Amino acid sequence: MTAGPLDGIRVLEVGHMLAGPYATMMLADLGAQVTKIEPPGGDISRQVSDAYFASLNRGKRSIRLDLTTDEGQARLGELVADAHALLVNLKPSAIHRLGLTYDVLRKWNERIVCVALTGYGLEAGDEPAFDYVVQAATGVAALTGAPDDPPTLPGYSSADNSSGLTAALGLLAQIVSGRGGQVEVSLRDVMLSQLNYRASAYLNEGVEPRRLPLGAHSYYVPAQLFPTAEGYLALFITHDGFWKSFASEAGVQGFPTMSERAERREEVLAAVTDALAGDTAAAWEARLRPLGVPAAAVRTLPQALAATPEAVVTAGDFRLVRSPVRVEGYEPDYGPPPRLGEHDVSGTVRES
Repeated sequence: MTAGPLDGIRVLEVGHMLAGPYATMMLADLGAQVTKIEPPGGDISRQVSDAYFASLNRGKRSIRLDLTTDEGQARLGELVADAHALLVNLKPSAIHRLGLTYDVLRKWNERIVCVALTGYGLEAGDEPAFDYVVQAATGVAALTGAPDDPPTLPGYSSADNSSGLTAALGLLAQIVSGRGGQVEVSLRDVMLSQLNYRASAYLNEGVEPRRLPLGAHSYYVPAQLFPTAEGYLALFITHDGFWKSFASEAGVQGFPTMSERAERREEVLAAVTDALAGDTAAAWEARLRPLGVPAAAVRTLPQALAATPEAVVTAGDFRLVRSPVRVEGYEPDYGPPPRLGEHDVSGTVRES
């Protein structure tokens, strides 16, 4: 089997719950050796459920260390000396208290890359920064939901997951540079960054974001969810070619240009809604996709997984969703999540 692109890269993780463990699991899927350093009681996510823990920690090693003790700090130094990177997902005060920064750990390894994944920044204090809190604080919740309903949240941990991917990117970028150093990623900064065109419209044009019905896009029309004879259809018409194909199939007249559709939003939405009422969401998807029109029936997660069985892999006793990164010639070895302290042995992190 072809080695993964990160084969030979050794990463330490001191994290819990979601953002940090998700970041390092993505690296493990690509061939990195990830050693999860857990407190004596284990990552708190072990208490949520076995399936929850497995979804974020497959293919890793687990070592128990009490980093509040001299013995634990000495063992940490041994591990750091033989690692390329350490990713930490804790409160800033804990990161500093436990000495998990580059300034402290460089004595063991000048080229170690230390990534601090926090809520608001390594020097910003310990204000609560769970996923939902950050979504509320950065304007994401205010942009989600129907205009006349209360703000709401996505049905998954978008801030944690996005921040995990960003932290993995920062870690790899610093490794590629060949230099050790401190890398910081905060949930707040990631979510503000992901509001890219929304933030730019406000900062440069004074356009304050607002919620639109059925998740409508602020620029493109029609680009939102639509009710049909049965179920909802996501339709995303951007350029005029998409509109021409859709309008011909749906029997909608007029509105040939993007600018006209934006200016006459309500008329366009009324015409499209009326046309889509004539068939089911599944039928519209089947009719529009062969024409190259971006459209999909709204599915539940069980329906989506049933439609993509190739996305489900086995990792030990668990069935999980595969890595989203596909590398030609390489298939990840999806190992099981580690038992707590499974790799509590003497020696370096290279041991298996």
